[in-house]
Amino acid sequence: MGVFDLTGKCAVVVGGTSGIGRAISVGLAAAGADVVASSRTKDLVVDTADALESLGRKTLRVLSDVTDRRSLQELHDVVLASFGRVDILVNSAGITRRMATLDLPEELWQSIMNVNLNGTLRACQIFGKSMLEQRYGRIINIASLSTFVAFRDVAAYGASKAAVGALTRSLAIEWAQQGICVNAIAPGIFPTDLNRKLLDSPRGHELLLRTPMNRFGCVEELVGAAVFLASDESAYTTGQIVAVDGGYLASGVNQ
Repeated sequence: MGVFDLTGKCAVVVGGTSGIGRAISVGLAAAGADVVASSRTKDLVVDTADALESLGRKTLRVLSDVTDRRSLQELHDVVLASFGRVDILVNSAGITRRMATLDLPEELWQSIMNVNLNGTLRACQIFGKSMLEQRYGRIINIASLSTFVAFRDVAAYGASKAAVGALTRSLAIEWAQQGICVNAIAPGIFPTDLNRKLLDSPRGHELLLRTPMNRFGCVEELVGAAVFLASDESAYTTGQIVAVDGGYLASGVNQ
């Protein structure tokens, strides 16, 4: 195996059939891994699996819902039965909703937390148990710029992603001596179906102004960080939140 070669590895990408998750699924497959990309939507699961197989990789077509522990356990069990092990877990499922915090219903707050934070925890617990038994694993959570800074009217999303950062660090130190590295990627502004309308607005223009590269990212530009964190080359990297953000978090005044 060469540097950053994932040949022989098995990866599961939860929320891996659209947007950032799909790009990472395809990127891990291109680096040599067999990849199971799972989500709640059958058509997207099938379409992504077709794309992975076109790269010559093995995969499965399994649906999952991060709000349902049983479905994540079934995903784990099916993958383990088919591949014998899971080396890489990526947690990419996420939702958001823009609303003034004063008007935010508790039910919506809980829903966002249940997907973004609790869903990540469930997957880490279920797949982490097997990784602990085999004494090897790479877990990559998807954090956010809002892990570090606040964005107006998305308090629930921001709180959930700040908590994902804390969870990432906590698991990293708990599992560091068992061969498991737990890290996160904090994407900058990447147009996806989740935020495309938002970016074509004054809010989007402000985000662009605050990004030193003066452009939004392409989801494929997240693949390099994901492949590194999934590889054996990251063996001494754990508890980190890697920002891929065009310089956003480094920025004070851009002009």
